[in-house]
Amino acid sequence: MVKRGSVAVVAAAGVVLVVGGCGGGADEKARSVGKGSAEPAPVRPPSRELVTWVGGMCESAIALEDLRAESAADLKEIRNPEEIGASAEVLAMSYLSRTPMAVEDVERDLTDLGASGVPVADRLRDAWLKEVKGVVVELDEVSPSAAFDDAEGSAAGVDRLVQSLAPPKPDLPALTKKDPRLAAAYKSAAQCAPGWKPAEETASPAPDPSGPLPKAADGKNTGACSDGECEVLVTSPVSITANGLSVHVTAGDDFVTFRTPNSVMQLGGQGGVAEFGDDLKATVVAQNEDGAVLKFTIP
Repeated sequence: MVKRGSVAVVAAAGVVLVVGGCGGGADEKARSVGKGSAEPAPVRPPSRELVTWVGGMCESAIALEDLRAESAADLKEIRNPEEIGASAEVLAMSYLSRTPMAVEDVERDLTDLGASGVPVADRLRDAWLKEVKGVVVELDEVSPSAAFDDAEGSAAGVDRLVQSLAPPKPDLPALTKKDPRLAAAYKSAAQCAPGWKPAEETASPAPDPSGPLPKAADGKNTGACSDGECEVLVTSPVSITANGLSVHVTAGDDFVTFRTPNSVMQLGGQGGVAEFGDDLKATVVAQNEDGAVLKFTIP
C-alpha cells in the first residue's frame, strides 16, 4: 500500500511536472504574442481629401479665434474712443455692420467642407456649424442703426454672441488623440501647424495723400450744396444740407465719415463713393491729413 502510494505520488509529481512544462510553454507563447502586439500598427497615409478637410477645420477655428479677439478689441475701443473724429456711435455702426459678415464667412466655410467620412469628426463639424448658424440668425436681427440708440450696449450684445463661438468639446486636437486617421491628417495639414496664419490679401497701393488738396469749385461754401450739386473743401466736422438731406461730415486722416439720421458710412481715401438712396451721392475727390474735397451730386 505504501509502495503503491509512493508510486502514485511519483506519478502525480510527474503529472505536475508535465503540466508545469506545458504551462511554461504557454507563458512563453503569451510573452511572445504580447511582445509582438506592443509594436504600433502601421497607419496608412491620410487621403488628400481628409487632409484638406482637417485643414479647413483648423482654418475655421483660427478665423473664429481671431474674430473673438478683434471683437473684444473693438468693444474696448467703442467704450473708450481714442481716434479723433470717430465717435462711439460711428465705431459701433462700423462694428455692427461688418461683424455679421465675418461670422457668415465662417458659416459658409464650414458648410462647404461637407463630410469627412470620419464619424467623430463629422459630429464635431455638425455641432459647430449648428452653433455658428444660431449666432448668424441672432445677428440678422441686429440693425447697425442700433448704434445710435445705444452704441456700447448694442456692441456688447454682439460681442457676447461672437465670444460664444468656441469649438465644441472634444475639439479637433482632442479627437486626433483617439483616431490615427485624424492624427495623420492633422499633422499633414499646413493650417493646423502652430502659428499658422492665413495669407494676407495684397491690397492695391493707395493714392499718395502727401500732396496738396486740389482746389474745390465751391471752396468751403457748404451752402452751395443745397441743390444737391457742389464741390466743397471740408477741414473740420461740418453739417451739410444737400437736396434736402442733412449729412454730418468728418474728415479724418484715413477716412471720411458721412452720418445721416439713419446711417453712417466711412470712406477710406480718394475715389470713395457714398450713396444715400436716390437722393444724394458723395464722392471723395481727394483726401489727406488736412481734410478732403467732396463732390455732391444727385444720382
